[in-house]
Amino acid sequence: MPTLHWIGKEKVINHHMDVPFRVLEHCYGFNDGTQTDQETNSGNKIIHGDNLEALKSLLPEYEGRIKCIYIDPPYNTGNENWVYNDNVNDPKIIKWLGQVVGKEAEDLTRHDKWLCMMYPRLKLLHKLLSVDGAIFISIDDNEQANLKLMCDEIFGGGNFVANITAQTNPRGRTLDKHIAKTNEFILVYTKSKSKEAIFQIPKDEKAEGDYKNIDELGKYRFLELRNRNPVFNRQNRPNLYYPIYVNEKGNVSLTQIDEFKTEVLPLNSKNEDGCWTWGKDKTNENKNLLVGKQVNTGAWRIHRKDYFEGTSLLTKSKSIWLETNINHENGKELLGEIFGKTPFDFPKSVSLIERCLLIGSQSYSNHLILDCFAGSGTTAHAVLNLNKQDGGNRKFICIEMEDYAETITAERVKRVIKGYGNTQGTGGNFDFYELGQPMFLEDGNLNELVGIAKIRQYVYYTETKAPLIETKHNDNKHFLGKHNETGYYFNYEEDGTTTLDHTFLATMKTKAEQYVIYADNCLLTKDYMTKHNVIFKKIPRDITKF
Repeated sequence: MPTLHWIGKEKVINHHMDVPFRVLEHCYGFNDGTQTDQETNSGNKIIHGDNLEALKSLLPEYEGRIKCIYIDPPYNTGNENWVYNDNVNDPKIIKWLGQVVGKEAEDLTRHDKWLCMMYPRLKLLHKLLSVDGAIFISIDDNEQANLKLMCDEIFGGGNFVANITAQTNPRGRTLDKHIAKTNEFILVYTKSKSKEAIFQIPKDEKAEGDYKNIDELGKYRFLELRNRNPVFNRQNRPNLYYPIYVNEKGNVSLTQIDEFKTEVLPLNSKNEDGCWTWGKDKTNENKNLLVGKQVNTGAWRIHRKDYFEGTSLLTKSKSIWLETNINHENGKELLGEIFGKTPFDFPKSVSLIERCLLIGSQSYSNHLILDCFAGSGTTAHAVLNLNKQDGGNRKFICIEMEDYAETITAERVKRVIKGYGNTQGTGGNFDFYELGQPMFLEDGNLNELVGIAKIRQYVYYTETKAPLIETKHNDNKHFLGKHNETGYYFNYEEDGTTTLDHTFLATMKTKAEQYVIYADNCLLTKDYMTKHNVIFKKIPRDITKF
């Protein structure tokens, strides 16, 4: 498979493993219009902090659990004034730190910087995505080709789903010098194409109205029986072919439709497949077309019988045209309604993200939605809207590193929940977090400022790759949990030294095939531990850093 190479690639491939693990510090909860110091425990989170570190902080609780990811990263147009700030230990990259990425002719490493910024974040997003999950990435021409190759490498080319064409400005974007472009792209990948990651989207009111008729074969729509191609003369009927399915008596099966009347069709003879032909005689196996004559006008109309329930916007053509309320002007107009002004020039519209989330998540499941370039909070807005519309229980996690995470991102979500202008509130809640202390100090010891609860969660995750759910038990206070017939214990005291000995073993109540026990010291012999399937791990030496 072709791969993409750039300056610094070999240093960022595994950079996500060098990023220090930091904990999330709860700032406040927001519950149906009221702000509180208590956590709502709703599952909805807005996080302020560097998104690379914030993504890593989510791993213990969310690895492999995120159903749908939508991100809108910097397009690298040269006008965004974004800065490369990842502390990669490489002389070529260190000199980039703190520098604004320039335009094409001004900064010859602008694409290298963007790829170095995106690669470790996509690696962590891949870890967080569930096996049946999907990721949607908005992008334009500046980095679309590079992003496609990079995603092929991280997610696997076989998991590519679509390069969606999204109309962003029907009149053409004025930033482009030569050709006024009207569209951007959304790259879609799944974690595994063998799983059901993409779902069908219900038709909108117009499409549903087109299929308002129904008979024993299902829902259908009527079309005029005429040549709609302007290249052909309308009288040049013989160049067309219409296979028409009729009932056993040779009558159209539209007797229940008041607008049409039943007539024997004055067409060519019925072929062996049970279809009537009109115009050029050809062989056709399609028996799902019906025809009727309109009472008022006398015009013949034909329809293809399609089941409404079985229609999906995703097709084998690898392309979807999303055109309903998705351009930037719609996003700016909505932000203006919410804030009274437009804090961003090119915000995504809620409708665009709603379409992506409908494809990537279901309303009846507690699906988790993640956006690590949250911006103005459009993804959270879309989740709240969809939940209100279909009664769903989706949860959002939004990460924003800029200072407006509180004043714009979170504030928008508050106003959406409460209501703004003439728009009724969606209801809902969320918790706001800041990126907090690192788990380890520079000397390698545990940072006790993060708290014993978060240390326990971290250690359990490094052992099991599963979140620690604290529940009542009859074991000692150092018991973490049992996973795959292994009992885990974290014998740790903030103000003292702990020892694994026979006295500690006597306090253990959980029966398991194997035991993993953390402590500062161990007085048990190797033979004893081997005989009783006990594995000792020294604090902090043997605590895995990821």
